[in-house]
Amino acid sequence: MGEEKPKSAGVWPTVKPFVNGGASGMLATCVIQPIDMIKVRIQLGQGSAAEVTKTMLKNEGVGAFYKGLSAGLLRQATYTTARLGSFKMLTNKAIEANDGKPLPLYQKALCGLTAGAIGACVGSPADLALIRMQADATLPAAQRRNYTNAFHALYRIVADEGVLALWKGAGPTVVRAMALNMGMLASYDQSVEFFKDSLGFGEGATVLGASSVSGFFAAACSLPFDYVKTQIQKMQPDAEGKYPYTGSMDCAMKTLKSGGPFKFYTGFPVYCVRIAPHVMMTWIFLNQIQKFEKSIGL
Repeated sequence: MGEEKPKSAGVWPTVKPFVNGGASGMLATCVIQPIDMIKVRIQLGQGSAAEVTKTMLKNEGVGAFYKGLSAGLLRQATYTTARLGSFKMLTNKAIEANDGKPLPLYQKALCGLTAGAIGACVGSPADLALIRMQADATLPAAQRRNYTNAFHALYRIVADEGVLALWKGAGPTVVRAMALNMGMLASYDQSVEFFKDSLGFGEGATVLGASSVSGFFAAACSLPFDYVKTQIQKMQPDAEGKYPYTGSMDCAMKTLKSGGPFKFYTGFPVYCVRIAPHVMMTWIFLNQIQKFEKSIGL
């Protein structure tokens, strides 16, 4: 009887990083969804942020900014749950192996790369559904898929294209997630140590400062991969059934040839505005969730 309690008590600490990570990501998505929609439309060539916003309001209404929200929430419930939970577990194991000493930056970066890959593999189907739902209104009426929600999108993809189609574009998705999470996770942990230990900041200022740094590096590291991923996931076959790109490398080379290296940073200001606040709010929500759990003894 006395030995049962430690076992049951050990379940929550193991699960908690995953639950907290998913919850913080979903809360952040509810706030950032409109900016994410504008970012996708810019990458699809519909104009500047102001032009896209004006066109969407005029032709589709306010609700258009939240199209794909169900897929976005499902993506956070899978992707962010897996990546933040995995990162916490990996860093904890690495700290144990390092005799409890803080990890050097390169080890944090490796943990971030690994956690990003794990999260992307789990979240790729929801990410595909999100991209397609957001891009649907930009297609000619005859080519629109007209998904009603994320689960309908997943069902239609499996029914029309097969189960493996759920991981269409998974290669660039995984690479993009590895780059983003290397920038986001490693820089956050490193910044927390710097702001707290070196500068003596309080908890609130530390979280705000570290999350800002984390958001910038997440955006800077990941946009080229995000651009390729978006192009792969939204491509349609032509009249002869041929796709414009054979894969992510082909897409990258054709983009480089036609538009130069800066083409990969199309929509960078909006992308940075979207990624950085989402990263910041994810960390802030995570911090608040952890404080709440501590206050109630979890």
